[in-house]
Amino acid sequence: MNYHDPDPDTHFTREFWDERYRSADRLWSGQPNAQLVAQTTDLPAGEALDAGCGEGADAIWLASRGWTVTAVDVSQVALDRAARHAAARDGQIQARIAWQREDLLSWAPGPEQFDLVTAHFMHLPEADLRAMHLRLAAGVRPGGTLLIVGHHPDDVHANVRREGPGHMFPSATEVGAVLDADSWEIRVAAAFERNAEDLDGRPATIKDTVLRAVRRS
Repeated sequence: MNYHDPDPDTHFTREFWDERYRSADRLWSGQPNAQLVAQTTDLPAGEALDAGCGEGADAIWLASRGWTVTAVDVSQVALDRAARHAAARDGQIQARIAWQREDLLSWAPGPEQFDLVTAHFMHLPEADLRAMHLRLAAGVRPGGTLLIVGHHPDDVHANVRREGPGHMFPSATEVGAVLDADSWEIRVAAAFERNAEDLDGRPATIKDTVLRAVRRS
């Protein structure tokens, strides 16, 4: 994304993301996000919300482990592609996922609906990001888990196409600060390194910021 454009708000619209997904047969790897696997493998399957599901790899992975998943994205093109990927995998996986088009800048899940709410690499202006995280957190049941994963601000200098002002890449501690300490237990608030390739095809080390919190019963 080029945040120097005169109207950066267009980057958060259905039209922008539909066009971006149309630009390639696949935008993402098709593999579940590494931090989703690391942070949720030990959780018992229940009802999950995958916010900003894209082409569906995370939702499909969760469904393959027995979760019932509501997978939400602003792009219908992405959702249609994700549904095709799920159908190609397994009928039971497909049946466990409900694909739903919503604008996460304003949409809120029902209160305390999910055992797991997960959102990966959604970078918005500061006020919008905080408001979205609060809406998503409200959807977690007592005893349930909120998992928010983002790009680390150091990645802006790693030649891996991280563009935008620093406040769009908050630390895990900053993300967790929106949660009421009386209602939430922070289990993980850290940065984790992983291997990647930069835009020139060279090996690079990048970081994910990870917040994992459990709503107190």
